Amino acid sequence: MRPEFQVTFDAADPLAQARFWAAALGYAVPGPPGVTLADGQDPIEAWLGFLERAGVPADQRDRAAAIEDPDGLRPRVFFQKVPERKTAKNRLHLDVRAAPGLDDEQRMPTLETECERLVALGATRLRRSEPDPPMSKGFIVMADPEGNEFCLD
Repeated sequence: MRPEFQVTFDAADPLAQARFWAAALGYAVPGPPGVTLADGQDPIEAWLGFLERAGVPADQRDRAAAIEDPDGLRPRVFFQKVPERKTAKNRLHLDVRAAPGLDDEQRMPTLETECERLVALGATRLRRSEPDPPMSKGFIVMADPEGNEFCLD
């Protein structure tokens, strides 16, 4: 049996990070155990209510959040609250594969369109790396709302 894994981010605001990355990756925030979410119901708000009913103190309800691939194919992503801020470049980052298989004149415009969508969600564009065949097809370096670098590839 192969082990499963999840990707874990340290975060100042796990709930906001979960919202951003769910939208960026097409993931979903799962609802609390035993709770059926109504259409359009905010799963994070459902979690906050669930934790309140469970007696979790208000200052502890925003300590973690997770997102999951609706198809169950990609790894779960978990966000945990930490007191310190990000201070240096990531040693590990995500490559968001927004243009898989594209290596022609459509590649960079496709990445630019995705970049604009992610900036509207709160990401920051850091730099663009032009195609340099055969070593690189081109990519865009970005940062999520808390400054974690990732690449649009």
